[in-house]
Amino acid sequence: MSEPVFIAAGEALTDLIVADAACTQWTARTGGSTWNVARAMARLDVAAAFAGAISRDVFGEALWQASMDSSLDPRFLQRLDKSPLLAIVHQLSPPSYFFVGDDSADLHFDPLALPENWRKHCRWMHFGGISLARRPLADRLIALARDAKEAGIRISYDPNWRLLMDERYDATLQAMTGLADVVKVSDEDLAGLFRSDDIERAFATLRSFNPAAQYLYTKGERGASLHIGDDEWHAPAMAVPVADTVGAGDASIAGYVYSQLCAPQRAPRDHLRFAVAAGAAACIGAGATPPSLADIERLLLETGHA
Repeated sequence: MSEPVFIAAGEALTDLIVADAACTQWTARTGGSTWNVARAMARLDVAAAFAGAISRDVFGEALWQASMDSSLDPRFLQRLDKSPLLAIVHQLSPPSYFFVGDDSADLHFDPLALPENWRKHCRWMHFGGISLARRPLADRLIALARDAKEAGIRISYDPNWRLLMDERYDATLQAMTGLADVVKVSDEDLAGLFRSDDIERAFATLRSFNPAAQYLYTKGERGASLHIGDDEWHAPAMAVPVADTVGAGDASIAGYVYSQLCAPQRAPRDHLRFAVAAGAAACIGAGATPPSLADIERLLLETGHA
């Protein structure tokens, strides 16, 4: 196995999704935003790893097997005798959920137990999701991001706002934005993170935390934009048959990172289009289905952006 050039650090969890009106039947699905990004990069044939901790029970076993099926480096995934992290999705429309994970395995992830010399090979690390809102894990991840930054590793960050990211998350948002080379954020993220309906003002505030970063700003059906310094580029959403939008944001940041890593000669607009195509391709399959490079390139060709 090749040493990973890309590592996503954070949470892998199980979504328990209600399957009937009486809330007596549930469907379990493997998930977690940072874990999804790692799988998306591996699907693009990048040597990738997910750095995090999972339980040893039936939920952890499913995450382990899915990680191995995705060709993620097993040395970075820690298995512990702790309870699983669960996201209980008890209402689908509109979505309503809560997390169960007191003293769960994810909180005990130990960056010091990562394989020796991982910094030597890694070129990019990704952070985000609820892992950065769960202490003491969040403190360890911020320290890991600083360590990676000092080692010359590029950093991407997707806050991926959830309800538990209230005002206590503000310092983390500012710290991680300050460390990132690329920040991926959606309009829904901005509304939640800044607790405001003034989305453009929220975006301007976020950018003020790190004017030197690149910002991938996704807007659902309105497409996406890329902001670098005083320059910006826009790309419309791509029309595809949508099974659901689960994992689309994770695929879009994976697509953007892949484009930067593997085709650095591309113009910023082309990096943006590749990210939009990756997100759109993820919507074609049900659940968090990472698209292949062929899926993305076919979509770009069909829309005249190859």
